[in-house]
Amino acid sequence: MTIGRHDLHCHLDGSVRPGTVADLAREQGITLDRPVAELVVAPPDCGSLSRYLTYVDLPLQVLQTPEALRRAARELVEDWQADGVVHGEARFAPQLHGRQGMTLDEAVSAVAAGLADGQAATGVRTALLLCCLRHQSPEESLAVADTAVRRRDVVSGLDLAGDERLYPGAPHRPAFDLAHRAGLPCTVHAGEAAGAASVWEAIDVLGARRIGHGARSAEDEALLERLRRDRVTLEMCPVSNVQTGAVPSLAGHPATRLLASGLAVTIGTDARTTSATTLEREFAALRGSAGWGAEEERQVQRHAAAAAFAPLGGGVRA
Repeated sequence: MTIGRHDLHCHLDGSVRPGTVADLAREQGITLDRPVAELVVAPPDCGSLSRYLTYVDLPLQVLQTPEALRRAARELVEDWQADGVVHGEARFAPQLHGRQGMTLDEAVSAVAAGLADGQAATGVRTALLLCCLRHQSPEESLAVADTAVRRRDVVSGLDLAGDERLYPGAPHRPAFDLAHRAGLPCTVHAGEAAGAASVWEAIDVLGARRIGHGARSAEDEALLERLRRDRVTLEMCPVSNVQTGAVPSLAGHPATRLLASGLAVTIGTDARTTSATTLEREFAALRGSAGWGAEEERQVQRHAAAAAFAPLGGGVRA
């Protein structure tokens, strides 16, 4: 049986089409001092996650209305279809979209509606994940988790994003405890900006069943055994991992070794615009630099299908 492509790790604000960012900026009276691509597409070597994230500033600025969020979400699903994706999971932090008064629920409804629009037009199955942010307070994360739990009609999971090198995950445990009590599955960004200890924290303290990136898990053999034993899924994003300096090169990306050693590795895009990437580009890069072939791609797609938060054949409802 052929399993289509799954994109389990994709940030909405990092995946807005450059032309859409330009359109929204013009409509909102925002003047751009450089070509839009220079403002939203990160260079191949950013040197750090912090610098990489600055390229999401402008998309966030223009995504402050329900209409803008709905358009961006719909277009993301269209882009997934063009990339051969059959199941895509969009994640975003609704608390970052309130500069003009939009509430968490209104932001969630707007993105869910856009995903539903795209799903109806393309047939791509979709899921929506809400992101708590490491640099924000535990109270803010609890509000996001509460929104996710109340909006189970459209929300499929909870995430923790941000720079784990600067901000630990443990303070956000109440938010994740709330999600677990409600049966809402969780993923946590870890092992990207910081080492293996952040991954241990994600699984032991926050109860993550998927790890966003996890590239530096390879530093700890005991951790790899735990991840293998518990079938914790790694959402690896090779192109962005090189851009942020989490790994030195595509040729040496740990996804290759970890997949061969039996871990549940998946490949995602992270931020399709910020990294100027697609799943096809991710796999092409691994073919060219790390010797991947059709069998490796089949393996990661089997892992992704098994780890998807929204059941195949399901998806969001507006």
